[in-house]
Amino acid sequence: MREQVVRFSFRLATKHLRRSPCVLYVDVGAGLSEQGAIYFNVDPDGFVDQEIVFPASLRGLRFDAVSHPGLFSVLDLRIEIVGGVDQAEPDSRRIVVTDESIGNGSSCAGNQVDLSYDRWIENNEPSPANYPRYRECAARWAQRPLISIAMPTYNTPAQWLQKAIESVAGQVYDRWELCVADDCSSEPHVREILDAYAARDPRIKVTYRETNGHISAASNTAIEMAAGEYVGLLDHDDELHPLALFHMVEAINARPDAVLLYSDEDKISVEGVRSEPYFKCDLNYALFLSQNMICHFSVYKTAALHEVGGFRIGFEGAQDYDLALRVMDAYGSDAVHHVPRVLYHWRLIPQSTASSHEVKPYASTAAQRAIADHLVRIGVSGTVEPAPRASGFNKVVYSLPEKLPRVEIIIPTRDAAVLVRQCVDSIREKTTYANYVITIIDNGSTEQPTFDLFASYAGDAHIRVSRDESPFNYSRINNRVALASDADFICLINNDIEVIDPDWLTEMVSLAVQDRVGAVGAKLLYPDDTVQHAGVIVGLGGVAGHSHKHSPRHAPGYFYRTLLRSDMSAVTAACLLIRASIYKEVGGLDEQLEVAFNDVDFCLRVQRAGYRNVWTPYAELYHHESASRGYEDTPEKKARFDREIAFVKSRWGEKLLNDRCYSPNLTLDSEDFAIAMYSRVPGSH
Repeated sequence: MREQVVRFSFRLATKHLRRSPCVLYVDVGAGLSEQGAIYFNVDPDGFVDQEIVFPASLRGLRFDAVSHPGLFSVLDLRIEIVGGVDQAEPDSRRIVVTDESIGNGSSCAGNQVDLSYDRWIENNEPSPANYPRYRECAARWAQRPLISIAMPTYNTPAQWLQKAIESVAGQVYDRWELCVADDCSSEPHVREILDAYAARDPRIKVTYRETNGHISAASNTAIEMAAGEYVGLLDHDDELHPLALFHMVEAINARPDAVLLYSDEDKISVEGVRSEPYFKCDLNYALFLSQNMICHFSVYKTAALHEVGGFRIGFEGAQDYDLALRVMDAYGSDAVHHVPRVLYHWRLIPQSTASSHEVKPYASTAAQRAIADHLVRIGVSGTVEPAPRASGFNKVVYSLPEKLPRVEIIIPTRDAAVLVRQCVDSIREKTTYANYVITIIDNGSTEQPTFDLFASYAGDAHIRVSRDESPFNYSRINNRVALASDADFICLINNDIEVIDPDWLTEMVSLAVQDRVGAVGAKLLYPDDTVQHAGVIVGLGGVAGHSHKHSPRHAPGYFYRTLLRSDMSAVTAACLLIRASIYKEVGGLDEQLEVAFNDVDFCLRVQRAGYRNVWTPYAELYHHESASRGYEDTPEKKARFDREIAFVKSRWGEKLLNDRCYSPNLTLDSEDFAIAMYSRVPGSH
């Protein structure tokens, strides 16, 4: 068999359409695994129309219409061999499967194009016919700063150079200048194009460098030309959205104290097709130290660029990452502002890092050095290494204090001796972190096997059992122990947790000791190795839900968020670590929330007190969810559950719809980071 293009078309009908991935597993000789997973693009109505290029080595396929238990139907299924790649019509939406893409341990999911993005654009981006209204609005602004667009060039293909310049010339906001620094291009068409545009529009300024200095030096030359109060960064083969400067200046009027502003971004093919939108959250420090989530489109106060010395020579490939870190260090994270709109189109061409992190491997090395320098500047001890299973991204390994802080692990239970034994034994046998004690809260146990188990712990100095006869109230029984604790850190753990990662507590403590870090949450897995908890998104389902629930253990998630640390508004108390002083500062868990959402409310209060809650994928544990207390399946439990929902909604109100660790362009209807068909950004539609 030679390389073939195969078209799959069908309609998927299921109650939770956006909750579960629709996956095709590919075997090219090494068997079926997550590394060979292709995630179909399912539109909001359940339709799939996808072309996939299979290699000659194809051995087998497995189709999972949904990836968690549930009813579904696959309607009008058609599988057609379109032909060889040389015979089929070019299509930028194809997913290309290669032996390398599966063999190197990377999922094919990164090649997908979400067809729902086309609909999102139609629903949320104004048509050019509305641009005159935007110009009239901009004319009335109190601040109308000149924005200098800095663009270095070097042997740029003519069509992409022209596209980049035209995208600036077509801006709705008209107070701009384009500062082009050509880095000694050898291709004659570059000068011809630049000279022609400069002659046509006096706002286009061009400097020709006499020597090739690479991207950092050329970018600095462009910045030196800037006369504007702000500088925006544009690569020579990318494009700005026509409203890019409008929305940036709109944000500047709202946040004149912002020193660095950044937007959402997407990819644009050589045919001009937009795809792979990155709908970002507000500045997320933990995620930022793993990936350059700021990236495009970035606008800086010109004075700040001069203050920090512009781009640094020697950080080519990650020069913008290094710049953003240094500006943040100089001016503080509060000076960084997110504009949640897609204002930048990153060109998908083979030479661009938009296509793959592997194109410029030196960029990863430069990024690690930039992060390491940042840690030195802020006085944090740690090292930087490649992130496991996330090629091109990074992990900071924080140093622990010489004297390990003492952790009190609190485990409430009522009977469930088998679960408690599994939980405690897994902690004692697998945990490498040494300085901890376990407090088991016996909340009214009555069974002899439970008492026998507790008796077996009597001689263990690391374990104590505390009897609590009161009616079950998760918040109250944890508070009774935690608020009286003399430990440095409190670790809340459910009795149905099982440790599988020996370094789980080391990882969580290393994060919790960092400045202004509040609650730290772990990656919890169902026993079938799918995700139960990857952080809590506030607003999902009306109150809160777990990120990426039911996704495969090593699936990358939304722009690798299940494989990288991330700040989260909340994490689950099924496994939560926090400084004892912060626990006491916010008053512990609210005892009015007996069972549900007490952890969400607690984390929101920790966040309101000025701390960052952090979720980490590097602490993995199994969660045998609800194995002990069961589900909300009686009238009494449902009534209590409804009361607690009403309580949380009453306390937090609109904040539940504006999670700063999540995008207003992503859905609140499911946990899979699907696109929201209608943006929650004010004025979007």
